[in-house]
Amino acid sequence: MFDIKNITMIYDMEKTEKIYALGGFNLTLPDTGLIGIIGPSGSGKSTLMYCLSTLKKPTDGEIMYNGKDLTKLRDTERENLRRKEFGFVFQRHFLVPYMTAVDNVTVAAAGGGGATDRAKALLAAFGLNEREFGKRPAKLSGGQRQRTAIARAMINEPRVLFADEPTAALDHENAFSVMDILKDYAKKNLVLIITHDRTILDGADSVIEMWDGKISAVNGGGGI
Repeated sequence: MFDIKNITMIYDMEKTEKIYALGGFNLTLPDTGLIGIIGPSGSGKSTLMYCLSTLKKPTDGEIMYNGKDLTKLRDTERENLRRKEFGFVFQRHFLVPYMTAVDNVTVAAAGGGGATDRAKALLAAFGLNEREFGKRPAKLSGGQRQRTAIARAMINEPRVLFADEPTAALDHENAFSVMDILKDYAKKNLVLIITHDRTILDGADSVIEMWDGKISAVNGGGGI
């Protein structure tokens, strides 16, 4: 699905001492599976996710996605791709404060009927109950807000789900419950998990380790 060639991201280009967030490497990612990307702060893992998801454009290199170079797409093409094929979970939930949990999930629905039923089914799978479906974010716990955000990311059944520290706001029990759902989803789709917590990646199809903007190791499937 992804074929990445010599990807480089440089910040502070105008300065003498440039910052290499991504130092130039090749990487191939499969069509399906749960892939963990792990490394210390500043290792480049979040920058890599933002480049793959078209939220950022690398300084150099190619990102081939199903035969298309994402770095050469027009803005409207990138927006359509994100809306139709990508889903996003960020470290902050970014829920709309005046909407209920169900409405926060359905607001991302691409159209067609049954969005409310799908939203309720997703929320229930993530451990929320009927009473909590109608609550606004301020009335939900931090873990419930994060699980609602994950449900929102999955409402359109994206081919690629990008998740940046998706379990950071959850206790261990709920974190492992969420990961079980994501692992099941990854049987037919690609799920990329950015995390500091190696324990949630138990059973991942592949774990990519990053250090100083480069890949230091790939364990499992996938390749450099």
